[in-house]
Amino acid sequence: MDSRDLTSSMRRIVAIVAALNLIACVVEGVIAWRIGSVALFADAADFLEDFLINTLVLVAAGWPLASRRKASYALAGLILLPALAALWTAIHRILEGGTPQPLVLGATGVGALVVNLVCAVLLMRLRSGHGSLGRGAWLAARNDALANVLIIAAGAVMLVWASPVPDIVVGLVIAAVNAGAAVEVFREAREEHPELELDDD
Repeated sequence: MDSRDLTSSMRRIVAIVAALNLIACVVEGVIAWRIGSVALFADAADFLEDFLINTLVLVAAGWPLASRRKASYALAGLILLPALAALWTAIHRILEGGTPQPLVLGATGVGALVVNLVCAVLLMRLRSGHGSLGRGAWLAARNDALANVLIIAAGAVMLVWASPVPDIVVGLVIAAVNAGAAVEVFREAREEHPELELDDD
């Protein structure tokens, strides 16, 4: 992906997506902290990851090939952030106990789903033909939308089963999904320009 691949309109789209993710990260993070939700905390980290990814797409668009490849590796690392955050929060929740408010959990999941669906639709044009950076941005939005469905389901289950287990399980699932996406972006970055392997040596 080079500077010619991103038109001015596409740059505006990526910038809008980045801003939406930053706002959603702050809002969801505050709610997660107030109700003690593993899943929402992991999803807030997802929004932070998406903000960083889309910012990286904008900044790295005009970089040389080797630099963009390194940026793709960094992007794979960013996608791992929610996985680590979810794991840490899950351990803390198991040790501390307590159950998040299911209605707040579900309602927040619905709001997050709307944001992620909007972002995924906006980024559809970047999912192919724009390298691992563009595909990584679209993958992140898609994975987050799937995670939000699980968060909503967890809230519904907790309405009849007052247990932190659904919240913890969903948080760990979000972590696993993002770990898989990180591996995919890393692999694609290596396969895009194999000739750079010799230069790295």
